[in-house]
Amino acid sequence: MATKKKSARLPVYKTFKLYVGGKFPRTESGRTITETSDKGEFVANLCRASRKDFRMAVNAARSAQAGWAGRAPFNRSQIFYRMGEMLESRRESFEKALVDRAGYKASDAEAEVSASIDRLIWYGGWADKFIQVFGNTNPVASPHFNFTMPEATGVVTSLAPRTAPLLGMVTAMAPVILSGNTAIVIVDHDHRSVVMDFAEVLHCSDLPGGVVNILTGHRDELIKHVAGHMDVDAVAAFDATAEERKILGVEAAENVKRVHFFEVDGGDWASDEAQSPYWILPFVEFKTAWHPMGSMLGKAGGY
Repeated sequence: MATKKKSARLPVYKTFKLYVGGKFPRTESGRTITETSDKGEFVANLCRASRKDFRMAVNAARSAQAGWAGRAPFNRSQIFYRMGEMLESRRESFEKALVDRAGYKASDAEAEVSASIDRLIWYGGWADKFIQVFGNTNPVASPHFNFTMPEATGVVTSLAPRTAPLLGMVTAMAPVILSGNTAIVIVDHDHRSVVMDFAEVLHCSDLPGGVVNILTGHRDELIKHVAGHMDVDAVAAFDATAEERKILGVEAAENVKRVHFFEVDGGDWASDEAQSPYWILPFVEFKTAWHPMGSMLGKAGGY
């Protein structure tokens, strides 16, 4: 009996798109960015986000923000833990991507994936605790209870670090969204495909669509639109150059947009310096509420 000859097949290469509103759309401009490995080998074509793509991401983030902020902090914490679970389950593929595409040593790739998972879990632990730590009950000279509590600022654009593709993405996202903000993360480095793989982790982690939106593109093309957009409430800028700091400062003044710059010594985003509960504070507003004491008392008692 003759054996059936096995036909040759072509591999199905991945098409990397944007991540906006919980979906994976192509850029409206049709432009692409070609990514190569550290050895110069072709990896993929990725979307080059445009100004219109950014506007669409802001719309998605704004639509999702109230619902995300309205969730119980413990629920946001659970979703962070779910992100960590999903990344843990795919750690081998991310380690391979860092080695094959970014030229990491196997040990360095393993360390970056582990640090990324740990950072998600670490910030998730703060989601239902930072309010107690940074909020306050204030003494007042009247029969009132007076509380100061941090609340989400709104829509935040985050310019991700230019190094450590996976850990940089987690670092740019986690302290922004855990308080109830939504984020547009702009990724501009040589290994954007690793970040877009991470978008699939977010997509499978019970994170509502629009809470995190990821645009692969060029900072120098988008930064003025980021700083000048009237419906963006704040900007988190990682590894900003002197020129980028100037542009953000000038353009953000139009609507008094909050801009915060993040740097670490030597660009070591795995260091303890690169995570802190104080990194949550630039993207919250402190609100103070007064409540008459009498209305909080039962009929039988008093303070």
